[in-house]
Amino acid sequence: MLQPLLKARHEKGEILRIGLVGAGQMGEGLVAQMEIMYGMRGFVVADVVAGRAREVLVSAGVEPSDIVETDDTEVAARAIDSGKRVASTNPATSWIEPIDVTVEATGVPEVGAQVAYRAILARKHVLQMNVETDATVGWLLRRMANAAGVVYTLTAGDEPGSTMELYDFAVSLGFEVICAGKGKNNPLDRTGNPETLAERAREQRMNPKMLASFVDGTKTMVEMCSFANAVGFVPDVPGMHGPEVTPRDIASTYVPKEHGGILNGTGVVEYGRGIAPGVFVVFTTDHPKLVRDLQYLSMGPGPYWALYRPYHLTSLETPISIARAAIKGETTVATDRPPTAEATTIAKRNLEPGEIIDGLGGFTVYGMLESAATARDGRHLPLGLAPGATVKKAVSMGQPVTYDDIDVDESLMIVHLRRLQDLELVP
Repeated sequence: MLQPLLKARHEKGEILRIGLVGAGQMGEGLVAQMEIMYGMRGFVVADVVAGRAREVLVSAGVEPSDIVETDDTEVAARAIDSGKRVASTNPATSWIEPIDVTVEATGVPEVGAQVAYRAILARKHVLQMNVETDATVGWLLRRMANAAGVVYTLTAGDEPGSTMELYDFAVSLGFEVICAGKGKNNPLDRTGNPETLAERAREQRMNPKMLASFVDGTKTMVEMCSFANAVGFVPDVPGMHGPEVTPRDIASTYVPKEHGGILNGTGVVEYGRGIAPGVFVVFTTDHPKLVRDLQYLSMGPGPYWALYRPYHLTSLETPISIARAAIKGETTVATDRPPTAEATTIAKRNLEPGEIIDGLGGFTVYGMLESAATARDGRHLPLGLAPGATVKKAVSMGQPVTYDDIDVDESLMIVHLRRLQDLELVP
């Protein structure tokens, strides 16, 4: 159990000092959650919007008199040493010497790459809530962290981490996992953008770009990309099937076609509409005693059975991964093998030469999950490299954007990290 460990550390004054970059909806929830726990606190909150970090700390219950606002890393370090909290617009305050764990929660691929890279160089454990970055350069960041003797991991609560919980349970018991995946909250609309979704975003108190990345499928693609790469799975078809399904139908839907399901193969990732916010795995066994026991335990007739978790608590669960990484050196989910999947870039509308591709959840592109081999052979552009790229050849709506169609932004760290990752992966 983690709670006794955290409580013991708290009572000894050995509180984990967390540095957070990104004080949006997810970051705010994380800071508030840590404030009611034993053993960890948000000591630095950094956000590009001036004043936002302070607002988040105060809303979590931190006394205003205990907050120091500064972008100076030396001032920040002294403040933490004296027991104060730091609100900043400088992300570098989140991996200074007094900090134990850096958490990245911006959702911007380039920022996620910069923060993880620099925090690892500073030998901080990195909790990556920015799955967009992980889907693009997570393999390289993980290798860097291993070499530095720290943990780089995605977190509990987000779908890759929640799915991994079920996957690990099943494979640890010796079952064969056929398929793993998540529910999708919103009806799929590949054309959704911050303007068409502005009213819904206001009603749900969400950033319209974040909502657009959910609706157009981008978020689902990058989440399942990171999970697939962690376990060596692939999408069954480009973009996955994404059927309408209920919890009762999972074990009969995500199975091979010859057994009445939708799958062409096994060892694949999927999503479904109608089972959000849950995650699932489908497994099988041919051992007659285990088959009888599973039937007796009301798991269904077989030969396929489903494990379904009907919730994921996003950033509210992230402290579990923080504690496991910092106290036990454990990983929630990360890519330790050559990537098997790629989140690629698809034109959301007709793209013309000279246009600049905007950010994820924007007006120009959305994500699509493919096998890494297909993406490599077709020179398909990894989604995390798309923001800031300049279109040099027209791309029709719904078509893949390739390296030949664009010039990437050479100033971006994520571009250089991806090139290094690709070089390291050459046989």
